[in-house]
Amino acid sequence: MKTNLNILTEQIKNFADERDWEQFHSPKNLTMALSVEVAELMEHFMWLTQQESRELKESKRAAVKEEIGDSMIYLLRLSDQLGIDPFEAAEQKLAENAKKYPIDKARGNAKKYDEF
Repeated sequence: MKTNLNILTEQIKNFADERDWEQFHSPKNLTMALSVEVAELMEHFMWLTQQESRELKESKRAAVKEEIGDSMIYLLRLSDQLGIDPFEAAEQKLAENAKKYPIDKARGNAKKYDEF
């Protein structure tokens, strides 16, 4: 069964294939592009307070949405190039994090798991 994530990954692959961009989409290049897009996302939050970052003006929210879209495209393209199911990877990582950050120790604090 195809999920929305699978369909989107296929659409991204087709988009790149139609433009003959496969030659540029090595894992190295896609990782670098992803890093750039995430940095552009971070830029929208620079110097904001915690509260301001939660209450973005609509124009800022639209710009953040665009950068999230760019980041998602590169992440899915990278996953596809490496044959990694991003949904499975996220589920696995979430299970690992549940072990590292048990509720009784992690609830309400931001310490890293090795600081408990």
